Amino acid sequence: MKSSLDSLPDALRGLIGQGVEAIDTPALVVDLDVTMRNMQRMAEFAAKHRVRLRPHAKMHKSAAFAKLQLQAGATGLCTQTVAEAEALVAAGVNDVFISNEVLSVPKLRRVAALAHQLKQRGGQLAIAVDSELGLDRLAQAMQLTRASIDVFVEVDIGQGRCGVAPGEPAVALVRQLTQRSSSLRYAGLHAYHGGAQHLRTPQARRRTIVQAAALLDDTRRQLAAADLAPPLITGAGTGTFAIEAASGLWGELQPGSYLFMDADYLANERDTAQPPLEPALFVKSQIVSVGADRAVCDAGHKSHAIDSGLPQVLPLPGQPRLAFANGGDEHGILRPLDTDDGVLSALPALGETVWLIPGHCDPTVNLHDHLIVVRGGLIGGQVETVVPVARGTW
Repeated sequence: MKSSLDSLPDALRGLIGQGVEAIDTPALVVDLDVTMRNMQRMAEFAAKHRVRLRPHAKMHKSAAFAKLQLQAGATGLCTQTVAEAEALVAAGVNDVFISNEVLSVPKLRRVAALAHQLKQRGGQLAIAVDSELGLDRLAQAMQLTRASIDVFVEVDIGQGRCGVAPGEPAVALVRQLTQRSSSLRYAGLHAYHGGAQHLRTPQARRRTIVQAAALLDDTRRQLAAADLAPPLITGAGTGTFAIEAASGLWGELQPGSYLFMDADYLANERDTAQPPLEPALFVKSQIVSVGADRAVCDAGHKSHAIDSGLPQVLPLPGQPRLAFANGGDEHGILRPLDTDDGVLSALPALGETVWLIPGHCDPTVNLHDHLIVVRGGLIGGQVETVVPVARGTW
């Protein structure tokens, strides 16, 4: 993979070509071999089920990984913020969907500028809307340019976050959309149920998405009866994409975490309808202190997000099984787990490397300036490149 190295500090640029052991800690490391397997499996799944694939770039926040996903068959990328969209467009990505509501007038002016920029090079921008005010402000902003923008009406299918209510409220908003300026093009419905993604059993996830699909199908039927049938329904996530694909309703999938995975997703019982996905994102850490009953590593909450739980310690061959406990901002406390025969495993030694699987990949990436990408595995591998993280919260 290619990444711009011009802006990298000398210390990071000097890592390229060196062994994994040269990476200082704490550092966010991507196993590229695993990443490519995850990417290929998802692309093959989408092709087999004849659905479009539009991954969420908010997970990796990187044009380099976005371009790999496009090369593997993705039709475009999702972002959640205008800044994330701007970073992708600046790097040459031509098909971006801001799958979030934007009401700020200054931000909408930036959206209009992005739409114009993409039109100039044959690309297209899309955005989600769930209110009449959102439509009004978007239409006003688009008057600043001759470009058009695809608009997906977001429908709340059970998450209880953004989205217009299904049924008649959704139909009314779509009708409003079609009566606005021709610069706003009705592209379809955005329907995502984030709350279903981490239900632990396939049965629980399936029940929830089946209920969501019933609301969505009723909305689709009402739209069709009003001659407003959605051209496309987009949504789905890493935990449920096989269910949406099988429903016949969703024509486009938006998984994000599938590329790297995290401890929270790995805690889900796998749905055999989905391809196997492996952890590819790790925090490399070093043991800096050892006590009688614990070892302490140098990766605390500044290195990994804890909104979805603490990280898991990856047990590499020959290493003990360890549990991670809260040690504060700069430290993690590692304690041995019982082995099968009831004997406690040994503690790692001072200076030894431990690898952590973050609880939640998206905000963990957002804590770091760079992703250090390795080939050949975490033992014996080499640094292939260093990828800047394009953080964008606004």
